[in-house]
Amino acid sequence: MLTAERAVSKAGLDAVALKPAECDVREALSVPLDVVAIDYEGRERLPDEDVLRELAAEKEVRLTTPVRADGFDPLGDDSLYEWLPDGIRQVLVAGHGAYLTDDEAGRAVAPRLRAARERAPDAWVGTEGIERIALAAGGTQYELLSRSTRRDVRALRAAGFDGEIAVYAPTALTDDDDEILDAVGAYVSRRRPVARALPDDAATDASAEGRAREVLLKAARDYALIGSVTDVRRRIDDLRDAGIDLVVGYPARGVDEFAE
Repeated sequence: MLTAERAVSKAGLDAVALKPAECDVREALSVPLDVVAIDYEGRERLPDEDVLRELAAEKEVRLTTPVRADGFDPLGDDSLYEWLPDGIRQVLVAGHGAYLTDDEAGRAVAPRLRAARERAPDAWVGTEGIERIALAAGGTQYELLSRSTRRDVRALRAAGFDGEIAVYAPTALTDDDDEILDAVGAYVSRRRPVARALPDDAATDASAEGRAREVLLKAARDYALIGSVTDVRRRIDDLRDAGIDLVVGYPARGVDEFAE
């Protein structure tokens, strides 16, 4: 059996994405990847400064910063910019509505993204829901893996885009269907094409049956990196051939699967 270190290394991932609501992000220190991206799940979930400094001493750390949120608003309350420890890089995003107040969600994205990019020219730019604005802002384009990723990236490259492109994907290094559904079923069920295809009130975990199970397993192969290490490596190689520079894996079965 492959050790976790060899499995992650052989799978070809470049970075690990962690959610502070789910784990102590210091667990990234046990993952044999040089880059860690930390999701934003509300101001109260931000890791402590000391934790970020500890990580930054060993890894390239990229903290997701929603440009519409108080504290990270470059055209308003920008107090958290001063709070960020030295060495912490950013992933600029519009911000998920679940973590924004109504006032924050109503703020214009484009001018804030531009101002934030001027402050942090090495930031990645999350493209979800703002693809054209993100592309205009420049920088590393950070997008979610989808069934159209290869086609979209090839088109961008053919049109002359030579900037860096990173892709985020929930990752489960297993080919067991039940384990796949428990790991990524709920995630893929929220993707719009999948939600439309699912029967009403269908289960999205290993208990899914019939058409729901069929839809979810197919979607898992479109929107996540699943299967054996060899399967995942083949998929990542295919993404690189299409023009993807960096692949960021979210350990959908827990950080232990990625840890040394």
